[in-house]
Parts: sequence; structure tokens; C-alpha cells
Amino acid sequence: MLYLKALHIIFVVTWFAGLFYVVRLFIYHAEAHDKPEPERSILSAQLGLMSKRLWYGITWPSAILTLVLGPTVWLLYSGGTIEGALLVLRTQNWLEIKLLLVLGLYGYHVSLHHIFKQQRAGVFNYSSQKLRLWNEVATLFLVAIVMLVVVKQGMSPVWGLLGMLLLMVVLMTAIKVYKLVRKL
Repeated sequence: MLYLKALHIIFVVTWFAGLFYVVRLFIYHAEAHDKPEPERSILSAQLGLMSKRLWYGITWPSAILTLVLGPTVWLLYSGGTIEGALLVLRTQNWLEIKLLLVLGLYGYHVSLHHIFKQQRAGVFNYSSQKLRLWNEVATLFLVAIVMLVVVKQGMSPVWGLLGMLLLMVVLMTAIKVYKLVRKL
């Protein structure tokens, strides 16, 4: 049981690493698209190869293994029966919220897959600035999910939401400051 739990955590970490890094590659790829030739072609080829290897070699497998191992650990923890798992879910509100956040994280993952496919086709619908903002969505999911798992029922929903709003303000401010510093 503990080995499965450890593997689940390892794949969560590698999944998030892939989510964070692949968007950085999307940003660099979008910026490379604005460069003159031959720089554009050289950078696009290299960044496309890097994002493909990361996406299919680390990020997707980690997302799938996180999904497989999560319910497996949860089922074993709750007595090995579906009824036991449903009982745990009904009696622990934090778990319902966590599962909703995880569902949202998979939605975010799918949205990144859409951007990945667009960039592979040479379509750049998002500026590097918009991608920087989109990159922070994974940060919000990470903070919210970890806080729920660690604090559980001890977390006040009001303070949790206020904390997330404050984190969003800090992240958006940091992105704007970074944009100003880059222009100098």
C-alpha cells in the first residue's frame, strides 16, 4: 500500500513538472515564431522536438499513472471495496473538493494538449504573455490540491479562497513586473 502511495506521489510530481515545463516550451516556441529566418526554423524545430518528447515521454504517462494509482491507493485505503470508497468520499468533504480540483487539472492538461497540437501544426493563437498567464493555472491547482490534502478539514473555506485570490494577485503582479523588466 505504501509503495503504491509513494508511486502515486512520484507521478504527481513528474506530471506537474511536465505541465510547468511544457508551457515554458510553448512560450519559447511562440517567441521563436516571431523571429526572422533561419532562426525561426531552427528554434521551432528544436522546441517542437523538446515539447514532443516531454509531452509524450513524461507528461502524458505521468498523468495516466497518477490517475491509475490514485483510485487504487484510495480503494485499498478504504478497505478494498467500492462501498468503503464511497463511504470515505461521503464522510470527507475535503476529498470531494480535491477530486473536483483534480478533474479541473485534467481539463487543464487537455487544454495544453490542444495548444501542443496547434503549435505542432504551426498555429500560434496565443502570445507568449497569454501563455505565461496560462502557465500559472497549474500553480493554482498545485497549491489548492496540496493544501487540501495536508490541511484537510482544518482549512477554512473562506481563508482558503482568500489565500487563492491573494496567490492569483501575486502571480499576476509578478508576470506584469517580469514583462516590464524584460522591456528594459
